[in-house]
Amino acid sequence: MPADADEPIPDVVEHPIGPELDLHTFRPNEIGSLLPEYFAECRKRGILRVRIIHGKGSGTLRTGVHQVLAKLPEVQQFIWPADEISGSWGATWVILQA
Repeated sequence: MPADADEPIPDVVEHPIGPELDLHTFRPNEIGSLLPEYFAECRKRGILRVRIIHGKGSGTLRTGVHQVLAKLPEVQQFIWPADEISGSWGATWVILQA
């Protein structure tokens, strides 16, 4: 058994903040709080152009993402679909207010 096997699992797992957020591991009901928190951290770091990867699928996650983006004052603009190199129909570019 590894030496760290008895260590408790943390309640919060921090992920690095960068110009890309892949939502494949999140449920649609989590994006309403996730996106504003992520954008706040991006803005603190001076990251004002981010790519949200929601996948192509049925479009449910994308629709939810776009509904949230439309309501956030810190979102200056969002562009969907992303260009072919950036994920096309499966990703949305977001431009944040400075």
